[in-house]
Amino acid sequence: MLVSREKTVASYVTENIKTAHVFKKYGIDFCCGGNISVEKACKKHNVNYLTLENELSSVDVIKDVIEDYNKWELDFLMIYIENVHHLYIKENLPLISQYANKVAKVHGDKHPEIVEVNKLFHEIANELISHLQKEEQILFPFIKQLVLAKKEKTKKVTPPFQTINNPILMMEHEHDYVGNVMKQIAKLTNSYSPPEGACNTFKALYAKLEEFEQDLHKHVHLENNILHPKAIALEKQIMLNT
Repeated sequence: MLVSREKTVASYVTENIKTAHVFKKYGIDFCCGGNISVEKACKKHNVNYLTLENELSSVDVIKDVIEDYNKWELDFLMIYIENVHHLYIKENLPLISQYANKVAKVHGDKHPEIVEVNKLFHEIANELISHLQKEEQILFPFIKQLVLAKKEKTKKVTPPFQTINNPILMMEHEHDYVGNVMKQIAKLTNSYSPPEGACNTFKALYAKLEEFEQDLHKHVHLENNILHPKAIALEKQIMLNT
């Protein structure tokens, strides 16, 4: 998008709600205090204008490269999942939490649905923090052991569970839970459509929730449909054939 020093913060957010997340990152008020130029906002908050300009101009860049994930080695696929999807969750949970808390507090009386959205989001936020820890500390390290065992043609794997099916079933159960809660949130928000007259923070919350759900769908697809079946097959192959 075209970036201008004189353009107001509020104008950017009005034209493209995705810019709200950039301003939020740097502590720049895009809602009630957004009627100042970007240049003045940068000076006020001690933000490097060129850095902000670069991020604003890149908000619509499509980051997800079309790849045939099914052809990737499992160890590389896990690195990708951690560095793209796990990182996305860790970076965005606090941001969405702040938006949801603020909108529920300010607008909850007229829009009681947002109070429920806030409650539901914080429930899945807590679930996801625990979920990522279990994947990164238990499941993924064991899959790495399986990949190494295949390369070295050995059965020397030491699972902390009877079979990899057990943690995978738990992870997929948790995926289902989070997915179902996001469906409830989508229904409560009318598919992330802000009410008439909604402020920019309200709009930013709904836009971020929709983005969060889309990323979650890709994330779960990679694990449920590619990583998990291949890891189960790899465990069987190693135990039976090596």
